[in-house]
Amino acid sequence: MSTASPIRRASLPEQLIIPLHQHIGENSEILVTKGERVLKGQPLTVAKAYVSAPIHAPSSGIVTDIAEYPAPHPSGLSTLCIVIKTDGENEWADLEPVSNYRDLSTAELRNIIRHAGIVGLGGAAFPTAVKLNPGPDHPIDTVIINAAECEPYISCDDMLMRERADEVISGIEIILHTLGAKKALIAIENNKPEAAEALQKSLGRTANENIHVVAIPTIYPTGGEKQLIKVLTNKEVPSDGLPIDIGIVVQNVGTTAAIHRAIHFGEPLISRIITVTGNGIKQPQNMDVLIGTSMAEVIQQCGGYTENAKQLIMGGPMMGFSMHTDHLPIIKGCNCLLVETTEQRQGMQTMPCIRCGECTRVCPANLLPQQLYWHASSRNFDQVQDYHLFDCIECGCCAHVCPSHIPLVQYYRFAKTEIWNQERDRKKSDHARVRHDFRQARLDREKRERDERLRKKKEMLEKKKQEESQASTAEIDPKKAAINAALERVKMKKASTTVTPKNTNNLTEEQQKKIDEVDKQRQASKTK
Repeated sequence: MSTASPIRRASLPEQLIIPLHQHIGENSEILVTKGERVLKGQPLTVAKAYVSAPIHAPSSGIVTDIAEYPAPHPSGLSTLCIVIKTDGENEWADLEPVSNYRDLSTAELRNIIRHAGIVGLGGAAFPTAVKLNPGPDHPIDTVIINAAECEPYISCDDMLMRERADEVISGIEIILHTLGAKKALIAIENNKPEAAEALQKSLGRTANENIHVVAIPTIYPTGGEKQLIKVLTNKEVPSDGLPIDIGIVVQNVGTTAAIHRAIHFGEPLISRIITVTGNGIKQPQNMDVLIGTSMAEVIQQCGGYTENAKQLIMGGPMMGFSMHTDHLPIIKGCNCLLVETTEQRQGMQTMPCIRCGECTRVCPANLLPQQLYWHASSRNFDQVQDYHLFDCIECGCCAHVCPSHIPLVQYYRFAKTEIWNQERDRKKSDHARVRHDFRQARLDREKRERDERLRKKKEMLEKKKQEESQASTAEIDPKKAAINAALERVKMKKASTTVTPKNTNNLTEEQQKKIDEVDKQRQASKTK
């Protein structure tokens, strides 16, 4: 429905509402203030976390508000946004194109892609720079370019390859150089002959023998990452694993074109091609739209709604989200606006499960959707993980074939979100416990150090007191000190001159008489 006319560039809106959170990972940090004039391509935020991506001004104008606005999300909740009133001048900020990217290191190339705010444009919006950094433990042999636009109605990648094949091939060459991979496989469905031919002609001009266009069957959901790898290489990604575990990196075809613009022209990701289609649209077509443009304006530029338009979906009919209003901004992960009619939504009343097993038969991940539904609906989140909930790619096949019209995928998304929330709360609790233990250890250490300081201070005081006592003793009156010294000398002299009585036991009688006479004479002289 939407490939009858070429890609059309959407007109510049009067106002752009740009959500900060347009990617998987942490929000980026705001760089601008309310009332500031910004230029086209100027960074509005900077990514601080590793898994994050900045956003840029899609056009020049004045920042009129930084506040929470409704965002295109199934929850319908608001998120922090930067609002720009465009001035119509489209004045670019200074850009820094790379003349020869092969002269740069892989880290420098990744940084350019990171600062350009490029994320996966297939819908997941995972930061591309992170994907291009598998690490030394995961050498990459093959790059797969996902051009398998297998969901009904969506044709933005098809038209991109038809009209901008050279940009796609150039982006692939940059990816191969960055990863050091040997080859790239462009997976394109066999119902897109025009796009395949355009890519082959572009490859003929570049003469790059490491890039190959591979036609695959048009079967939903072949465009899923794991399913595509299986079809092309016959390798299976481990459960709870990643493609890098088997030496493969998968990138969306739109992402490769964005990488080309970032490297060769220095342009950040400020616009994307989206498919505006469905029986509820008067003029289905593909539009090159600035990020932040209102969905209502885009639909109006496609002729508006038909009389029987019923529901607006962001994405395709299988994996898309129903929007409660069209006054929502286009974001990086939006690849399609699908408007369904009343007739397409009739007979969708939910009924009890009849256990027919059709959901199990069609599941491309070979899961048991019925068991997943029972445990998710009963909030048994431990049990639901035993049935490999996180291997579910949310393709919607089970819900599509369910005769009871049970929105199975919504239950799976709910269970995943709750498990993630519980895991986040657990990590916060663990972090708080670690902080408490660290604080207690710090307090104990400080107490020991304080006690040690007090002990040392006490010892110093005692030592000082002893020194002062000795000093005071040395400062006694010199006369008294001399007298004391003389007395000490006398005592020492007496001790040394003490006469030991003679031994008289062996004297003769005559000798003893003489001694007695001498004693009498001494006694008589003393008496006189």
